[in-house]
Amino acid sequence: MKYALSALAGATALAISLIAGPAIAEDEGIVVYNAQHENLTKAWAEGFTKETGIKVTVRNGGDSDFSNQIVAEGTASPADVFLTENSPAMALVEAAGLFAPVDTETLAQVPQEYQPASGKWVGVAARSTVFVYNKTKLAADQLPKSLLDLADPSWKGRWAASPSGADFQAIVSAFLQLKGEAATAEWLKAMKENFTAYKGNSTVMKAVNAGEVEGGVIYHYYYYGDQAKTGENSKNVELHYFKHQDPGAFVSVSGGGVLASSKHPKEAQAFLKWVTGKGGRDVLKTGDSFEYAVGKGAESNPKLVPLADLQAPKVDPTTLNSKKVTDLMTAAGLL
Repeated sequence: MKYALSALAGATALAISLIAGPAIAEDEGIVVYNAQHENLTKAWAEGFTKETGIKVTVRNGGDSDFSNQIVAEGTASPADVFLTENSPAMALVEAAGLFAPVDTETLAQVPQEYQPASGKWVGVAARSTVFVYNKTKLAADQLPKSLLDLADPSWKGRWAASPSGADFQAIVSAFLQLKGEAATAEWLKAMKENFTAYKGNSTVMKAVNAGEVEGGVIYHYYYYGDQAKTGENSKNVELHYFKHQDPGAFVSVSGGGVLASSKHPKEAQAFLKWVTGKGGRDVLKTGDSFEYAVGKGAESNPKLVPLADLQAPKVDPTTLNSKKVTDLMTAAGLL
């Protein structure tokens, strides 16, 4: 999917009013444009409403759809808060000057590496890039040591990805920042020759599990989510973490920001503070999203490889260039 304006995104997005606690006036509630996982934001909204009595209306959609919609709506946007899965969508809205500064108390709850220097948005969760592989087809000594290895002709027809999604495009954005435009273009050209395209990361994992391909590039939580259910789509699957500051060890930051045009800035800021504070962290630790908690001293779900052990490369989330990425991927024939 290109980062193109989708006028229908807001109109077709599912609106969920999550009400708990004491009844309050309609105009005291907030509207959240949510591109995060629906169940995760639902749990955050319910917890926040239970504790504060503030109503939260959640409209669900995608990273690129909502970021472009907010830019198109400008100061007329009905949204108070924007939550994303990946940071390029946050960078797009920030570049348009549409975010208000995040309250300093909220910023203080999150390490600097998970927020922009501008203080216009803040990290609310994170997800790690992984190479998911079929353990009946690949042994540990046969795994790629780097994401760059997948460009080698020896990997032709053996791996998969979902290039149209914001998740994979964020990974390419990190590759671009770390290795530069020429190296990224070369890798994408080789990817076009070597990989098999699927729609969605969960579909990639299912294909790996079924033996259609030997491996695939996705985010970690698809595996853990399936394992927590029936495990039927991951029974033959293992995760390989590239580590060593490799582009394939990229950790993508999910962001949250308050719109400068918010009609309820106090309530919107309170929501963001709650999400990055103890309440939001507890949802990540005990819930079924299996995303990483990024707050200072926060504990993630104990089933996950500790965030500190991922050896992720240092990437500035504010400079991930989604427009350049889609241009390069289009030129390579991937979009």
